Amino acid sequence: MKKTDPGIHHKPSVQVIERIFALIDVLASKEEAVSLKEISERTGLHPSTTHRILNDLATGRFVDRPEAGSYRLGMRLLELGNLVKARLSVRDAALAPMRDLHKLIQQPVNLSMRQGDEIIYVERAYSERSGMQVVRAIGGRAPLHLTSTGKLFLAADDPQHVRNYAMRTGLAGHTRNSITQLPTLERELAKARQHGVARDNEELELGVRCMAAGVYDDQGKLVAGLSISAPADRLDEGWLSKLQATANEISLALGYPGPGAPTQLR
Repeated sequence: MKKTDPGIHHKPSVQVIERIFALIDVLASKEEAVSLKEISERTGLHPSTTHRILNDLATGRFVDRPEAGSYRLGMRLLELGNLVKARLSVRDAALAPMRDLHKLIQQPVNLSMRQGDEIIYVERAYSERSGMQVVRAIGGRAPLHLTSTGKLFLAADDPQHVRNYAMRTGLAGHTRNSITQLPTLERELAKARQHGVARDNEELELGVRCMAAGVYDDQGKLVAGLSISAPADRLDEGWLSKLQATANEISLALGYPGPGAPTQLR
């Protein structure tokens, strides 16, 4: 049996479904209500056909009629969209791309999220062949300022929140490379904002370096960080583009509108 390529979009087998898709696409392309005449012209459907289908969609609240002869997308689509969004899991969206990235680089790939003044590791792709002596367990925690992902979250905060974090935590260090002074941390965060990535240079564990890229949701909010950990002498800068591409793939799966859209990290 011939497999169907999931990346190829086929026409619906039922003609009315194809017409519904066309009508919804036209309504989605405009912020304001669209006249019946314009919808008909843009879809190539006869006005009477367009009117009949739109009226049926309005009955199901998929389309609204703010005034006679004009239409816009209805609240039912918002309700369904919110249901889909609520069921989206960062971990579920990340797992397969993380495994693919791990196969490419053969080093641990970590997914972390912020919880208060720490990050928590929620998933990882890892194998014994990586040569890593220290691998953080799922559920493990670490201070924000000592980790690459934690720095992404701090970089997304405003300066006063960062100062408050420094006051609360005292910027305690774990190694001789740990950043323990606020001005140094602020410079590091400025670089993260500029480049969209952050690093840990043996600041949490001696002999381990990390690089992280952000994962964003449909509102452009930073919700997680994807990081690569490697022995300090083996972290390859060539992995950075692969890391960013994987983080972007996960973000798109969460509904992120893509690069160029507003985000929390600039």
